[in-house]
Amino acid sequence: MPAPDDHALAADLAERAGRLLLDLRANGGDPDALRKAGDRQSHEFLMAELAAARPGDAVLSEEGTDGKARLSADRVWIVDPLDGTREFGEAGRDDWAVHVALWAREASAGAGDLIAGAVALPAQGRVLSTASAAGPAPRVAQRPLRMVVSRTRASQLVKDVAARLQADLVPCGSAGAKVATVISGENDVYLHSGGFYEWDTAAPVAVARASGFHVSRIDGSPVAYNQQDPLLPDILVCRPAIADLLLNAIGEATYAI
Repeated sequence: MPAPDDHALAADLAERAGRLLLDLRANGGDPDALRKAGDRQSHEFLMAELAAARPGDAVLSEEGTDGKARLSADRVWIVDPLDGTREFGEAGRDDWAVHVALWAREASAGAGDLIAGAVALPAQGRVLSTASAAGPAPRVAQRPLRMVVSRTRASQLVKDVAARLQADLVPCGSAGAKVATVISGENDVYLHSGGFYEWDTAAPVAVARASGFHVSRIDGSPVAYNQQDPLLPDILVCRPAIADLLLNAIGEATYAI
């Protein structure tokens, strides 16, 4: 299981990478150049810090080369140096994040699983971490379910589920920022289909699980990390009390397609 400083390290690195990105963003410049510089500089920072702090661990980064050595490693850091690159390049947007998560082979009876993680939301001035996870905030009574979705590519499945549950769709930027709104109680559900990658969700999932939220694939099966193919087709993050409601609605919507 993780040493206490694995949790602290994840939170510290996510926060420090976030400060680096804020400083870079404050300098302004061409948005596309800013996005590229943000991806590169945050990646280089995280790789250097992890190499110094955990030289025996493998790393899977969105901005790195996946040589597959991680598949035989006992500990693998899964990082997204800048989750929400598009949002980062838009002035005034705060729905972007830095993800740092740790997978260990010894977890889940030797099958391997996430054991620590942190999501920094630099422009919001906060870090969500497995080191300081709390239970779900009370749901606001007498309001429709709120489903946080992509601003640009909410899938038809998500729209169909929302229609079945008469849920409100709430647009938001990066995956980390979306899950953060569920953890904080601003929204109730994050449902995504259409595919993304392990680094998009590893840290948010680690924090959501530690905070007592339901996390699964859309068929209810577990979400697995450090797989041969890092593509992750779909995910559901929600309050445990409404997990069955969501899974039933997903099943009905999928059957109707």
